[in-house]
Amino acid sequence: MNEIERKTSSARCPLCGKPTDQAFKPFCSKRCADIDLNRWLSGVYAVPVKEDDDEDGERPADTDESERS
Repeated sequence: MNEIERKTSSARCPLCGKPTDQAFKPFCSKRCADIDLNRWLSGVYAVPVKEDDDEDGERPADTDESERS
């Protein structure tokens, strides 16, 4: 067995753990691919962001704090 066959045969679906299908890689089926897509679109998955400082080196004023004053 060559290296490529070994990698594809051991690849598992990240949602259910079944062996992956080449047509839906890295998932095993259209169903798992659609479930994952729905999780991204509905906000279940999110990429963390780091708030940057403003151009003058200070953090932008929070609108909630200015309304309280």
